[in-house]
Amino acid sequence: MKVCVLLSGGMDSVTVLHEAMRTHEVVACLSFDYGAKHNAREIPFARLHARRHGIPHHTLALEFVDRLFKSDLLRSGGAIPDGHYAEESMQQTVVPFRNGIMLAVAAGYAESIGAGGVVIAAHAGDHAIYPDCREPFLRAMGEAMAEGTYAKIQLLRPFITLDKAGIARRGAALGVDFSETWSCYKGGEIHCGVCGTCVERREAFLLAGLPDPTVYEQTPVLPRPT
Repeated sequence: MKVCVLLSGGMDSVTVLHEAMRTHEVVACLSFDYGAKHNAREIPFARLHARRHGIPHHTLALEFVDRLFKSDLLRSGGAIPDGHYAEESMQQTVVPFRNGIMLAVAAGYAESIGAGGVVIAAHAGDHAIYPDCREPFLRAMGEAMAEGTYAKIQLLRPFITLDKAGIARRGAALGVDFSETWSCYKGGEIHCGVCGTCVERREAFLLAGLPDPTVYEQTPVLPRPT
């Protein structure tokens, strides 16, 4: 099947790109610049991986999200909280209905270029704080995408039962260079090591038994989820 991959440049989406290339014909990758503090650090890695494999890559600007939505993940929001990814404080970084918006755009684009599916890297570890990463939402969104397109666009979510450590293992098996991915929500020169996404990244490599190639500003003892 010809598919379009949502490619942020993070370790999940880069791994799902490599996964999709095994079983499908990836005809395009889409990134979204929606005003997140880390977009400028993450998207160049998306572009790198797509171009390395000769896949067309497009970055779509959703400036209205930063202007109108409330989230500390956005440049218009407050400070990114530190701590474990599963902590309640991390809900401050949720961008309302982000995946719904992106998938709607991707479905229209996929049909326009003759693709039959859209691939997203949503995984089990996202479920704690992201309503639009959970399987009930993704199942419903997939049905809407199929019903709303002549091509019956499919929503493919190969990692929905995996946790972050599982994705790290899968990426390693596929030969992904995780040093060429970005996670830190703060979007500094290097990963901070203490925000929720950095903690999740560090924890994933530890639990997977894999070396972590990431350079961090700090590497304190990993917090336990509350």
